Amino acid sequence: MNPKELSYTMPPEWAKHSGTFISWPVRDSMVYPEDYEQVCLGYENIIRAIAEFEPVTVVVNPEDEGPVRSRLAGVQAECLAIPHNDAWLRDNGPTFLLDKAGHLGAVNWGFNAWGGKYEPWDLDDAVAPAIIAHTGARRFDAPIVMEGGSIHTDGEGTMITTEECLLNPNRNPDLTREQIEEELKRHAGIEKIIWLKRGLSGDETDGHVDNIACFAAPGKVILQVSDEPGDENTAITRENLAILAAAADAKGRPLEVIPIKQPPYREYNGKRLTLSYLNFYFANGGIILPVFGEDAAETDRLAEETLARVFPDRRIRTVDGMAIIKEGGNVHCTTQQTPAPQ
Repeated sequence: MNPKELSYTMPPEWAKHSGTFISWPVRDSMVYPEDYEQVCLGYENIIRAIAEFEPVTVVVNPEDEGPVRSRLAGVQAECLAIPHNDAWLRDNGPTFLLDKAGHLGAVNWGFNAWGGKYEPWDLDDAVAPAIIAHTGARRFDAPIVMEGGSIHTDGEGTMITTEECLLNPNRNPDLTREQIEEELKRHAGIEKIIWLKRGLSGDETDGHVDNIACFAAPGKVILQVSDEPGDENTAITRENLAILAAAADAKGRPLEVIPIKQPPYREYNGKRLTLSYLNFYFANGGIILPVFGEDAAETDRLAEETLARVFPDRRIRTVDGMAIIKEGGNVHCTTQQTPAPQ
């Protein structure tokens, strides 16, 4: 039986967590391996920030376990030795579920390194089953390739995603949109999917939704927006705004859209960096927000003020958003929450 038939659903990310999983970087898989220590420091600071709110389990390659334990001494974090190729646990880790009795379930999606972009990925595809076994969750193997950063739910039956990613032929070339939608409904326990067209310009994940939009609450969506003339994200913003304005959620509610202005354009080695305030992470009582400094000081301030207004009961904890972005992602991409029984 699938999760939906057994009354499992994917809780919203803002629901109470029992903890957070995060993977430790792997030099051999990095785009810029010369930045390994800088990236490790970035991950360490993210872990320390999350640990101010809830326990963290760090997935490490066995040879890294000792050094990482030493770095994190005194932090509310433990290491879990699981071989892995890359460190973006949001995408190769499990998606956790809860049933009505509070029992933990987890979906093991197929993983192919964002459409075969980075080889090898065999170890990464085995990470989710290992984590699921560690937690004792009931395991459900989904028959589709899917990354956790490409979906977001409101906890009340609605999912938001992008066509650019989920309908990309480099993931599930033999499946139709309707077939993909049906598997998402079966495995995340949802009723309705709102399909945005595209994610941010330059996003090598093929438009993950966690860089451009997320639910803040049922009926409320935060959207990163651009009004810069000539910026491709301006057209993307307008298109997604129109879709959200015309949409209703699974309960029939219209959506309130909360805009967050994008940071200024930055690139590295001729490639646009996918800077996003939406790549934040909900922790128990807090939000871990990447900020970018320098010419982004004003948009950093506006993003922090917006999230503080939307989430008045949460402490906004900022981290350096430039520390790991050259590798292709940010805070949300590194993390996977484990829901606590409600």
